[in-house]
Amino acid sequence: MLPTQFLERMKEMLGDEYPAFLCSYEQNKSQALRLNTLKSDKEAFLRNQPFTLSPVPWTEAGYYYPEGEHPGKHPYHAAGVYYVQEASAMVPAEWLEAAPGELILDLCAAPGGKTTQIAAGMKGEGILFSNEIHSERAGILSENVERMGIRNAVVLNETPQKLSAYFPEYFHRILVDAPCSGEGMFRKNEEAVQQWSIENVNRCAVRQDEILEYAAGMLCPGGRLVYSTCTFAPAENEGTVSRFLSRHPEFYLMEGKKTEGMGDGEAKWTDKPADGIHKTIRIWPHKVKGEGHFVAVLQKSGKAEAARSLKSKNIQKEMTPKGLTKKELGDFFSFRQEFLKNLPAGKLLRFGEQLYLVPEEIPSLAGLRVLRPGLHLGTLKKNRFEPSHALALSLGPDEVSLCYDISAGDNTIREYLRGQTFPVSSEKGWYLITVDGYGIGWGKLAGGMMKNHYPKGLRCYS
Repeated sequence: MLPTQFLERMKEMLGDEYPAFLCSYEQNKSQALRLNTLKSDKEAFLRNQPFTLSPVPWTEAGYYYPEGEHPGKHPYHAAGVYYVQEASAMVPAEWLEAAPGELILDLCAAPGGKTTQIAAGMKGEGILFSNEIHSERAGILSENVERMGIRNAVVLNETPQKLSAYFPEYFHRILVDAPCSGEGMFRKNEEAVQQWSIENVNRCAVRQDEILEYAAGMLCPGGRLVYSTCTFAPAENEGTVSRFLSRHPEFYLMEGKKTEGMGDGEAKWTDKPADGIHKTIRIWPHKVKGEGHFVAVLQKSGKAEAARSLKSKNIQKEMTPKGLTKKELGDFFSFRQEFLKNLPAGKLLRFGEQLYLVPEEIPSLAGLRVLRPGLHLGTLKKNRFEPSHALALSLGPDEVSLCYDISAGDNTIREYLRGQTFPVSSEKGWYLITVDGYGIGWGKLAGGMMKNHYPKGLRCYS
């Protein structure tokens, strides 16, 4: 049962298209996944993929899968080979056009679909700051960053206001996938329908204005800001963008790579529309295989070339790991020499017993709530180093000395994901366990038995 006021507004907005829009709610929602190109080559994945896939037209890594197939229950999902993501939700990060070596902020990042898509574009180079204001959702974000094997992400749990004080004109690109009234998700999320009201639409618009203000100050000259919502409400879409541009003449709208079925933003749906508001896009569920979305690409005036030289401008001094002597890290270095063939560039950072590899140019994060400062390497225990699950998920077979591969069709991989041990005849030591060549966890072989180091909290007992 859709809200009456919502339907009345949509009928007024869409006119002759309204019946087709209404009929879309009687159809099953489309389902999609996005290949993690940090882990798998597209051609290699398609040769061996176990699903019935068809391409999502607006991103090369996106694929629809039919009802009745369950990629989320496949071992490849646990290995971070792909991210199950609604197809329309792949557009904002696609339009951000992330590039290797940049400083990028995903300001409202949970649960992590768009962050992991941005990370793929960065190819492990530069720094991706992924922030979520709600602590529980920030935890889910951190878990997805880990599962997808991302090495150069910093996960934060902060307010946009606090971040704006730390990072003035710092980022090359910022994604603001803003909290919204969620009208575009009505077909797949009954809770969004129940929570909807005109008052909530207006509250969301006010909050979006505030978030964009903070984002604008964090973007360097020549930088790109992508704003998106999953709602149809003009007050949160064309209205929010127009209000922002009226306050910020240093920004202007750019046109993204529209594909068939994507609609233009409409000037008639808001008071005082901004110049070029037609360059924004609307994704309608009666025109494409996807849910409702709105996306705007905002460019900040200035020379992007100059912006790329920014590192820690107006930020606290560079972070230097303290108390990290070779003696203290001896067990880690021994593990590294024996079992790792290489490790990406970065600085070692220790938090208590936990050891991280952080990007070389990371600024001070003192005073910020940091869930993940980089790649978690493992735990420094008494007289030994225990590698983390995050490290396993970030590695491939060619990066380790010992590897044990299991086919996705072999019941052994299900046993491993349940936490069971299994016999192996080989040399003792730490093994990267892989499923069809994709890192999925650790095992330690001793006495002919592979001890299971798959995290207890992730084990599947079904």
